[in-house]
Amino acid sequence: MARGKLRIYLGAAPGVGKTYAMLSEAHRRVERGTDAVVAFVEHHGRPRTEVMLHGLEQIQRRELEYRDTVFTEMDVDAVLARRPAVALVDELAHTNVPGSRNGKRWQDVEELLEAGIHVISTVNIQHLESLGDVVESITGVRQRETVPDEIVRRADQIELVDMSPQAIRRRMAHGNIYQSDKVDAALSNYFRPGNLTALRELALLWVADRVDEYLQEYRAEHSIRSTWQARERIVVGLTGGPEGRTLIRRAARMAAKGSGSEVLAVYIARSDGLTSASPKELAVQRTLVEDLGGTFHHVIGDDIPSALLEFARGVNATQIVLGSSRRKAWQYIFGPGVGATVARDSGPDLDVHIVTHDEVAKGRGLPVARGARLGRTRIIAGWLVGVVGPVLLSLLLTSIANGPGLANDVLLFLFLTVVAALLGGQLPALASAAVGSLLLNFYFTPPTHTLTVSDPKNLVAIVIFFAVAVSVASVVDLAARRTHQAARLRAESEILSFLAGSVLRGETTLDALLERVRETFGMETVALLERAGDVEPWTCAGRAGTDHGTPLLRPEDADVDMPVGDHMALALTGRVLPAEDRRVLAAFAAQAAVVLDRQRLVGEAERARELAEGNRIRTALLAAVSHDLRTPLASIKASVTSLRSDDVAWSPEDEAELLAGIEAGADRLDHLVGNLLDMSRLQTGTVTPLIREIDLDEVVPMALGGVPEGSVTLDIPEELPIVAVDPGLLERSVANLVENAVKYSPDGVAVLVSASALGERVELRIADRGPGVPDSAKDRIFEPFQRYGDAPRGAGVGLGLAVARGFAEAMGGTLAAEDTPGGGMTMVLTLRAAPGRPPARPDLPAQATT
Repeated sequence: MARGKLRIYLGAAPGVGKTYAMLSEAHRRVERGTDAVVAFVEHHGRPRTEVMLHGLEQIQRRELEYRDTVFTEMDVDAVLARRPAVALVDELAHTNVPGSRNGKRWQDVEELLEAGIHVISTVNIQHLESLGDVVESITGVRQRETVPDEIVRRADQIELVDMSPQAIRRRMAHGNIYQSDKVDAALSNYFRPGNLTALRELALLWVADRVDEYLQEYRAEHSIRSTWQARERIVVGLTGGPEGRTLIRRAARMAAKGSGSEVLAVYIARSDGLTSASPKELAVQRTLVEDLGGTFHHVIGDDIPSALLEFARGVNATQIVLGSSRRKAWQYIFGPGVGATVARDSGPDLDVHIVTHDEVAKGRGLPVARGARLGRTRIIAGWLVGVVGPVLLSLLLTSIANGPGLANDVLLFLFLTVVAALLGGQLPALASAAVGSLLLNFYFTPPTHTLTVSDPKNLVAIVIFFAVAVSVASVVDLAARRTHQAARLRAESEILSFLAGSVLRGETTLDALLERVRETFGMETVALLERAGDVEPWTCAGRAGTDHGTPLLRPEDADVDMPVGDHMALALTGRVLPAEDRRVLAAFAAQAAVVLDRQRLVGEAERARELAEGNRIRTALLAAVSHDLRTPLASIKASVTSLRSDDVAWSPEDEAELLAGIEAGADRLDHLVGNLLDMSRLQTGTVTPLIREIDLDEVVPMALGGVPEGSVTLDIPEELPIVAVDPGLLERSVANLVENAVKYSPDGVAVLVSASALGERVELRIADRGPGVPDSAKDRIFEPFQRYGDAPRGAGVGLGLAVARGFAEAMGGTLAAEDTPGGGMTMVLTLRAAPGRPPARPDLPAQATT
């Protein structure tokens, strides 16, 4: 069954018309033939809203009584049974009355959506959980009813219901929102113009962010790389030089001209780490851009213009701000420069601004070759082979009389060019081709020692040599790039495959995932940071690696930070990452957030289970107190009242009988209260066994004092090993087991208590001849407040077996139920034998009857 779709009308403040808009949409759908019903709509006495309910089918509400007052809530079962196509559910953040199916109305809505029912709902901006602190600081009112932001974000449609503060106040003054006796107080408090304006801005910004998310998702799904100028985003290209501050301030002034504009400063470093940027200057520029409301990004790319354009298009930027080049005039022989290249390749969708500054033409370091990824040693070797090699080869060939000939000379020079390309890449190979051509022309092409070529055939040979050399260099360089890209894509696919597998299996813990991130990217520290709100401090949800005495406290302190939603970020220290690595890092960050949510949900489920178990035990305890504990109290009170009566002269026999009844009732109360206290200790985990070595026959006979004489047969062999137990807990366990067995045994049939050794364990078996218990109920009888069938002499609240098993497990033993051969049930208590200790001689005979 497909999940239903959720449409939300988001209001900036109460009274803007969310419910009215929802009901209007319902009328439109009904007119089109859609099966739409009102599951829950609260008109709050507003006449116009109440009129809109006419003509719509309304589901009968469920009535609940709480604190002597009757409340009405949405009847989820009735809506599910009706199964309309569309259900209208007002006030998504509403808290249901205790006793309802769910604690929150948005949980009711989730059930309807899971059942395939489309839902139209309403919520105000102040009820979003992430904005609670902000709204309280603005209005002075703490919103107690909230809805998680994720619930609203997942809505298929979000429609903002907006109204100017003046219009809302007019509606309030006309009595269209609250009753007349509340209007003055509302206008002078919550509905002040400043409050309404701030709430309106919050709503507009929140919806704008959601629209931006939808736009990014759409562009990603449809592989749209061109810029859509829906919002001005200005990217500032920084080099780490002193001109960066001027560029940032200029971009900030440009952004201030348009509302909603963003400034993104980006510094692109080369992957080999060769850079002339000042870390101190970069830190100052980062602080400056953040103070001006922008964001700072640090990525790596060997091709600076391409990396800058890729980043700009990735964030859907509309403008790029660059500084005029600091290179001197002669340095332009190495290329046109980053600014000119970016302006040439930006296309019609990106505006490039070149800003002048005080550092123009003051010089900068030589550019690093694109082949720097090959390593400095290989590049130097390539240049030596490409430039020095042809010179040495020329000296060698000219020293040989009647050399190998021009054709062979060309092949030898071509060989050096190929070797230079393999070692150093394209530039050394091109240099080798140029040097080789000149040397071939000067030394080996008639007329020699001149640059003149007399024979056209030789000229063709030299041209072909140069063309082949350039082609080979290009092919070798292209092959190296493709090999590099293939290796990278293979590594990315393996990483993403690991992530997908971990998601399907649900095996990865947060610590393991963060350690995997640290190993994958070669970082020193990886931390998942989160905070409750925009103004709250960051806290660490998980960490891998070492901090070296400076723990990560903010994403800004890290070398790389990857945001995950609004209030979570993955922070890494150790080095900066290339731009292409951030794609994989984003997948890791999203998975880390999922793993953290899963761990917390598992913990919450466990706590909920414990709370549910505690509630069940408390409920059962109340039932026990109302019956099992009051029965002996009533018997004791009746006997005491009779003894104190002056109207009746009791005989000594009668008095003795009444006193015996009082004593029996007191014993029964003592037994019940003892079991309740024992169960309470087990539930709270405060049972601490004091293990010592002791013989079974020193403990078991003491546990038989509460049963009638002749009801138990004891069989403990002399050769039994000594057991390592807590004598007090063992006595209590055995007493409960024996009392339970005697209670269910037929009259005149004794319960057999026997013991035997089995390896390093000692088994104590309590066998009765009662009705027994079926296999399906053998585990259930050890749960608290469980009694199988009717106890013929049934005192107790069903805690005896639960306490016995709890004490047995606390001592490291086990307790299980088995069928007694010939009928009945046998309780098997397995205990640990004391290591290396011979059995002590028992004080009692092997068999005794009490």
